[in-house]
Amino acid sequence: MSVNPGQGHATGAPTLGRFERFLLAWKAKILLLFGLQARANEVFEDTLRRSPQDVYALNSLGYAALQRGESGTAYRYFEQVRNLTPQLSNAQFNLAFVAESLGRLDEAEQGFRAALAIEEKMDRAWYGLGLVLVRQGRLPEALAALKRNTSLQPMSPFGWYQMARVHVELQQPDEAKAVIRHLKGFEPKVAAQLERETGLRPV
Repeated sequence: MSVNPGQGHATGAPTLGRFERFLLAWKAKILLLFGLQARANEVFEDTLRRSPQDVYALNSLGYAALQRGESGTAYRYFEQVRNLTPQLSNAQFNLAFVAESLGRLDEAEQGFRAALAIEEKMDRAWYGLGLVLVRQGRLPEALAALKRNTSLQPMSPFGWYQMARVHVELQQPDEAKAVIRHLKGFEPKVAAQLERETGLRPV
């Protein structure tokens, strides 16, 4: 039996045209604007019942699942997005981010590298890759990734913080002190935290 092209695959509901999808997406955005996440999710879920490959709805439900702490659910949504749009760096990044949180480190590494192959200056992907490499014990590679992150995002303390920790693990106290000294210039609280954690006091 052939599938009626005017019917949804799962529910028998009419499939959505481009304009209808636009209206539903706009409705969901308005609901989100007013903080009505649950009602927006209902709109996204209705969109997917009728257009299972709607990337905006899949992404939105993935982010909502992350906010609820449901990483496994977020992973399933972001995996669909990645499969539908593998050419997009954000699709690769989002799936890698969740994979890292789930401890799927090899998959996360591949995802971050795939994102960087598309967008080489994606600073958050360099940071994510650095974190994965730290967890894998590949500290020299992690250091290189974090240096790339901080070169692209010099005023964000996160990459600098992780870089100092890696220098300590590599028994490079002078380099760690240099990072702490650098952080004192624009993030003194982070620098003070590193001093407490490492016991290092740059002159």
